[in-house]
Amino acid sequence: MAESSAQINALIVDATDPERLAAFWSEVLGRPVVGRTGPYVWLRRENGLGLGFQRTDAPKSGSGSGSGKNRVHIDIAAADPAAEQRRIEGLGGRRLEGYDDGGFLVMVDPEGNEFCVIPAGPFELDDEGRAHYLDRPADR
Repeated sequence: MAESSAQINALIVDATDPERLAAFWSEVLGRPVVGRTGPYVWLRRENGLGLGFQRTDAPKSGSGSGSGKNRVHIDIAAADPAAEQRRIEGLGGRRLEGYDDGGFLVMVDPEGNEFCVIPAGPFELDDEGRAHYLDRPADR
């Protein structure tokens, strides 16, 4: 593989209300909002990675309905995924139904962007890529 100086600089999330979505993720991640430029709202950069929210009127893509599955998502690591789920629900996120068979705690932010809450540290996956860190379905 050839060497490259390219790096991921920032993750940009499209949003119909970037202020609201930035406030949600600011609370989830403990990163304050640090800037606004044009259609962007930025959280504090950490470990070299920026996180921004870009205003758009375009619906979420997928099957023309605006409700398709994200092709890229964020994984949030937490010492206690069930406790983190409750905290995130209190901030306006919710658990996404239909992913229990995969063993991952899949949630959505207030605009429907999917993300996973995973255990901090290593966890096992079976040969089908399913996780088993959820002993029981999380409270709904």
